[in-house]
Amino acid sequence: MKKPIGIFDSGVGGLTVYKTIRNHFVEEDLVYFGDTARVPYGPKSPNTIIDYSIQNSRFLLQQGIKILVVACNTSSAYALDKIKELTGIPIIGVIDPGAEQAALYTKSKRIGIIGTEATVRSGAYSQAITKLIPDAVVYSKACPLFVPIVEEGWQDGDITKSIAKHYLSYFEDKDIDTLVLGCTHYPLLKQTIQETVGEKIRLVDSADAIASYLKRLIPEETDGAKGTDSFFVSDNEAKFLQISQNILESPIMSLKRVRLFESWFTDEI
Repeated sequence: MKKPIGIFDSGVGGLTVYKTIRNHFVEEDLVYFGDTARVPYGPKSPNTIIDYSIQNSRFLLQQGIKILVVACNTSSAYALDKIKELTGIPIIGVIDPGAEQAALYTKSKRIGIIGTEATVRSGAYSQAITKLIPDAVVYSKACPLFVPIVEEGWQDGDITKSIAKHYLSYFEDKDIDTLVLGCTHYPLLKQTIQETVGEKIRLVDSADAIASYLKRLIPEETDGAKGTDSFFVSDNEAKFLQISQNILESPIMSLKRVRLFESWFTDEI
């Protein structure tokens, strides 16, 4: 029996990771969970982030997954080790793949990171990058409004550009050549971010790096059967469907809501 790959994020941002995985692994079954009832994770305490991440992981483990992709930088920064204690299946976070990509891209060894408040506070990207490039200079900037902007579907417009300019002006005198989009929501603002920082700075989207990780774990076998897709959220189904259409460029045919119950997930009754 073919087992699916599980993916979770705090909301719609992880669909950027889902989309890349789907494009690379056409025959794999995928299960996606977006914790839309509790997004954003960035302002939450480490303990709360860990609790939410464990609950999300348990729900996906109930679906019989063979690999778990933690498509949330904040969860990857704080909860990855705790999640690994739940199961023996492979667990893939987004930080190490993103750091590897940044290390490959940079020529000057001056790298910028943007992420949620919690991700930046954790220092996880800086640690991962300096393990690969000990003399790298890493600058980090929290961009807390980017997640709610994406969750509201405001990827374009003057307000978004103004907020991006406010945050990204931090890097104007840092002479970076690489900028890591340290949140899976941020690639949905990639055009605005690139226009703001300029074409000389290369953006790192860890979704592609995650696909490379998966290729090491999944044998190249084919039975010709197209993979299935299952989508779950904890709230706001209509908004999720609306924004997902813009991200995936095709409609989600099946979406279910699950509710929280005593630190666990159970199917909606």
